[in-house]
Amino acid sequence: MAAQTSPRTLISRTQLATARGKRLYWSFTSLALVLATLVFIGPLVWMATGGFKTSQELVANPPVLVPHHPSTHAFSLAWNRLGMAQLLWNTVVYAGGALLFQLVFCVAAAYSLSKLRPVLGTWILGAMLASMMIPAAALVVPQYLTVLDLPLVHWNLQNTPWVIWLPTVANAFNVFLLKRFFDSIPNELLDAAAVDGAGPLRTLWQIVLPMSRPILGVVSIFAVVAVWKDFLWPLITVPAHETLNVGVNTAATSMPDNALVGGLFLASIPTIALFLVFQRNIMAGLTVGGVKG
Repeated sequence: MAAQTSPRTLISRTQLATARGKRLYWSFTSLALVLATLVFIGPLVWMATGGFKTSQELVANPPVLVPHHPSTHAFSLAWNRLGMAQLLWNTVVYAGGALLFQLVFCVAAAYSLSKLRPVLGTWILGAMLASMMIPAAALVVPQYLTVLDLPLVHWNLQNTPWVIWLPTVANAFNVFLLKRFFDSIPNELLDAAAVDGAGPLRTLWQIVLPMSRPILGVVSIFAVVAVWKDFLWPLITVPAHETLNVGVNTAATSMPDNALVGGLFLASIPTIALFLVFQRNIMAGLTVGGVKG
């Protein structure tokens, strides 16, 4: 039998087993975790506390970490001046529609490429993935000209939800994620369903989709966050029905700094809460299907 070898690391197991090795290991690990936490959490904490500060405290040098007289006036000012209730509703409508269309079309495309095996399916998937190499900024002008005069029907989709929903349907990355997951589902299950008389659509609805909840959760979160954080496309296509990002940017020049920061924090709360609630689903969906056996 071949001798089992431990993976090579910077510190050998013998050194790590000593008291000095353990102290060094946990010291560096703790330091790395603290620095990583400060890098990622620091901006969020600054933005959250910025709304409680005065404008003078917000721009003070050196920075004021803790406001001397905390007040929620900046948050209420941002909510009322920005009309955040309407902006939030607009963004929810755009994100919800994009999510629905992506789930329907991306699931159908991924299931076809994975289990139905269409002619030239490999080439079609390759073309989808190749489209991810095109910068998003390079597609803005062609997409904008398209939605101004939709081919065949000649409709102008500007200032309608369709101008946000339709471009999000063709998402090559989500199709790839779903296909990789569908590939990990045993074909024996689908063969057994076919023997029982189930067609491809019924098999997808009753067998594949219930097993695909983790990856569907990941795709859903990606779809919602992509619309929620988008700025350029809503700015030029739905100026009459602004999203949160566009609305906050529009009012940036006419609001106090602390109210602006408070508005930014309020706008970021839904996506932060979404991640905190579904973070386990995100990690589970990204890892399921990655290892066979």
